[in-house]
Amino acid sequence: MGDRISPDQVGEEGNMLTTDLLIIGAGPAGASLACFLASHGKKGLLLASAPGTSPTPRAHITNLAGLETLRDIGLEEQCLSLATPSTNMKHTRWCRSLAGEEYARVYSWGHDPIYKGAYEAASPCKHVDLPQTLLEPVLVRKATEGGWGVRFSTRLLKVKQLDEGVEVEVRDEILKRGYKIRCRYLFGCDGARSQVVREVGLPLIKKPGQGLALNVLVRADLTHLMEPHRVGNLHWVFKPEEGIDGREAPAWGWAAIVRMVKPWTEWMFIFLAKPGMDLKGEEMEATEEEYLARVKEVIGDESVEAELVHASKWWINEVVAERYQEGDVFCLGDAVHRHPPFNGLGSNTCLQDAFNLAWKVSYVLDGRASPGLLDSYSLERQPVGVDIITRANDGLRDHIPWQQTLGMHSPDPAERAKILAEFESASPEGRKRRREFQKGIERTTTEFHGLGIEMNQNYSHSPAVYLDDETGPGPAVPEDKVRTHVVTTYPGRRLPHVWVNTRIPAKNMTSTIDLAGHGKFCLLTGFGGGRWKEAAKSVGEKLGLQINSYSIGWHQDYEDVYFDWAKKREVEEDGCVLVRPDRFVAWRAKEMVEDAEGKLEEVLRRILGRPREA
Repeated sequence: MGDRISPDQVGEEGNMLTTDLLIIGAGPAGASLACFLASHGKKGLLLASAPGTSPTPRAHITNLAGLETLRDIGLEEQCLSLATPSTNMKHTRWCRSLAGEEYARVYSWGHDPIYKGAYEAASPCKHVDLPQTLLEPVLVRKATEGGWGVRFSTRLLKVKQLDEGVEVEVRDEILKRGYKIRCRYLFGCDGARSQVVREVGLPLIKKPGQGLALNVLVRADLTHLMEPHRVGNLHWVFKPEEGIDGREAPAWGWAAIVRMVKPWTEWMFIFLAKPGMDLKGEEMEATEEEYLARVKEVIGDESVEAELVHASKWWINEVVAERYQEGDVFCLGDAVHRHPPFNGLGSNTCLQDAFNLAWKVSYVLDGRASPGLLDSYSLERQPVGVDIITRANDGLRDHIPWQQTLGMHSPDPAERAKILAEFESASPEGRKRRREFQKGIERTTTEFHGLGIEMNQNYSHSPAVYLDDETGPGPAVPEDKVRTHVVTTYPGRRLPHVWVNTRIPAKNMTSTIDLAGHGKFCLLTGFGGGRWKEAAKSVGEKLGLQINSYSIGWHQDYEDVYFDWAKKREVEEDGCVLVRPDRFVAWRAKEMVEDAEGKLEEVLRRILGRPREA
């Protein structure tokens, strides 16, 4: 690949910079990928066309699965110190204004007593509100500490696939000059308008969009309104009587979702257009005075001073790529799955795309796996992308029934007045209206209690798991796939979280999640499973892998203090569960086998694409 130049060097125009790994885009997907690769000891170059990290807090919900990836590389505590704790995410509300009448509220993000236990049992992590403006600098700093070169204000121009590797042309927008970079692998993390996706021609599956929305970022101290009785990070604000009372809402500001950015002084007002109005971009624009006037109406307290920080519009998309890989180019994040922010799945899916890919790239570069392992990235993650873009858009569509119950979609003011009058009536019609409104609100709770869509990724169809020893079809699909977390050690599923401890209890218990991961395979066994641990050591030495192995149970490395591992492991005490570096189960043995070493070697060779030499 020519003379190697340090990733932090930029040559004169026409010179060739070479690096094994080149990432385009420094948002949650690109910056986290650099961090995860750095945790494997891999360095490269991270480029972004933007002048710096995100100036606006677009993504914000960090869920259990997303935070677990950051926990793996030691960033959880730093992120928690910056994030708003889950206690401030307790409710989602529906109200006439932030200061005014409240129509409904629901528990959200694991606070509902019905679902709270399931959230606590699913992960050692908790939901937090971590705006993109705070997450991205943490990731970029971590990447640079790991040896990555970072260049902002650098635009991608062209991508050319070679027999081995990729050559790109970029332009430094500060120096006003272009240069070329040759890399072994190129990663397109450049967002919803991805140039990389266009250059390599990844086909996109597009469903009809749901129009435009408007983000208005505002500084306003609403502490007196929120504490203690309106605590929540999402507030739907609407006035059903608008248009009936002679006052029309602006076309771009029919309803608002008010999102806490910083408690309780910074807010994102997400304005939605009137239903059925196919507004063009310019029709979503207004003056600063008009934006602030509508913001103050939504707040509903004339004493509050509001400062407009930023306004921008965005398309409500439902788009996913048919595949995430083309040759030596891999795309991830919003480049390949584009959707509205409902269920808070966006940045979390970006982090998990990167976490899935990083260990595979590292193992291939080190010769510990064949390049074929990389094919499993798209096979595993593309179906996840289909699920999350569908769920996010369903989350928006789930709000339509309560709006229709209030008559908010009717263009006829007289009909809407009649509907609102029914709500105040003791008649059968009024009873039905109120009951339907309650059902409509309850329908939306899949947005705020989506443990299933967050945690149930299923890679059992992938060649990077081993199913030969499975005799059944795998765990049953739950009736409520969005809410219900499937806890299983079936190959291709997420390793269950269980608290374990030493025989003489340590101050802090350890999660099985923390025994696994950290760039290594992990084998978990129990009483009578000593030969599995011996096999892990010998096979690891033979294949050049570090396989961490632990025994959980009576007088073992770790005690199963609540007996939760015995309930969740789905194998006998002397069986084993082999976990991939991304904490997904690779294979399991129901019980001890005669040739433990031979079996484990067979499994790992299959997963890593390293057949025995003839």
